[in-house]
Amino acid sequence: MLGQLIRFGMVGVANTGVYYGLYLLFLLRLPYVAAHVLAFVLSMIGSYFLTTWFTYRTRPSWRTFLLFPLTNVANFVITTGGLYLLVDVLRVGSWFAPLIASAAAVPVTFAVSRMIMIRPGAEAVGGQAA
Repeated sequence: MLGQLIRFGMVGVANTGVYYGLYLLFLLRLPYVAAHVLAFVLSMIGSYFLTTWFTYRTRPSWRTFLLFPLTNVANFVITTGGLYLLVDVLRVGSWFAPLIASAAAVPVTFAVSRMIMIRPGAEAVGGQAA
């Protein structure tokens, strides 16, 4: 599980970079919440494929693709609420606030994604329990 957590972190860093780049791009034309939502959805699709192939070393399937957004529900709620709190309440700049808000969601997202991507009793590569 430690390997999965490390790979999850690596995917998270890459996904955060994609999200943040898209967010900044969309922020040029959209209000910050709209930029956040659009960037979040697009980066989540890329994150699904990285999570299946790299983190858990499984094949993509319609089942996991359709369930994967559940892994991001808590992430979305935490980051969106955190973004609002940071920008509108604490007056943190809207360019930097998403990075801070994202950090709080990592442990919850890992736990939920692991439950969805790996079925109970599944074996990892090499015959060790996932």
